[in-house]
Amino acid sequence: MAASPENVELAYKLIRDQIILTNRRLIFIDKQGVTGKKVEYRSIPYKSVTNFSIETAGHLDLDAEMKIWISGIAEPIKKQFSKGANIL
Repeated sequence: MAASPENVELAYKLIRDQIILTNRRLIFIDKQGVTGKKVEYRSIPYKSVTNFSIETAGHLDLDAEMKIWISGIAEPIKKQFSKGANIL
């Protein structure tokens, strides 16, 4: 039986980075260094996500924050979103 195709469900452009959510996995694209020429691509299947949290921006906050915990990794992945981003 052929696997179903992978489809992009949502995508977010952060200041320099990107987050892509497909029907199968999360993809983090992290530009590094001053020039941004070095790029880390991180693919995380949903079955590896153990927990997540979203903190929306308040009246005085400039950004919102998403944290994603991955099995086998103690510290969560943290990403900042601009105040107007619809992350819910």
